[in-house]
Amino acid sequence: METKGERTRQLIIEKSLQLFSVKGYHSTSISNILDATGLTKGGLYGHFESKEAIWYAIYDEAVRRWRRVVFDGVHDITDPLRRIEKVIENDLMNYLGKDIFEGGCFFLNALVELSGQSLEMSRHMLRGFIGFSKLLQQWLVQAESQGQIQSGLNHREIANFIFISLNGAAALYAVTRDDSVLKQTTSQLHRYVRQLEA
Repeated sequence: METKGERTRQLIIEKSLQLFSVKGYHSTSISNILDATGLTKGGLYGHFESKEAIWYAIYDEAVRRWRRVVFDGVHDITDPLRRIEKVIENDLMNYLGKDIFEGGCFFLNALVELSGQSLEMSRHMLRGFIGFSKLLQQWLVQAESQGQIQSGLNHREIANFIFISLNGAAALYAVTRDDSVLKQTTSQLHRYVRQLEA
C-alpha cells in the first residue's frame, strides 16, 4: 500500500512533468511547482533537494511511460525484424500520435532545451538514446545470425538511422500536428527494414 510520502512524491513528479513538458525546465520555477502541487517549500524539499533532482525523477517517469507504450506487444514477437517494425509503429503512432505527454515528445523537447545549458542532464538523456540504439543493434545482430538480413551490414549505422528518423518525425509532427508525417515515416521505415532482408 502506498504511503502518504510516496503519494506526495508522485504528485510532485506528475505535476512537474506536466509543467516541464509544456513550459520547459528553465521556464518552470519552484513557485510554479508549489502552485501546481499545493505544497509548501518544506513539503517539496522534503522529497527533492532541488529542481534538478525533480527533473531526474521526471525523466525516469517519462522513460517508464515511453517504454510501456513503445514496447507494448514487442516481447511476444520472436522475429527480430518484426520486433523493430513494431517498435517503430508503437513509437510513431502510439507514443507520438497519442500525445502521451502534454507539449509533445518530452525527450525531444528537453534535449533541445537543455543542449548547451546543462551538460550533465543532456548527457543523461543521450545515454538513454544510445541505449535504445544499442537495443536495435542487438536485434539486427540476432537477425543476421538467423540469416534474415544480408551479412556485413553496419548494424550501428542502421540502428542510428532508424533512431534519427524517429526523432526527425517527432520534430516535424510537433510543428505540424499532421498525422501523415507519422504514417509516412512508419511506412518508409518498414520498407527500409524489409530492404535489409537477405
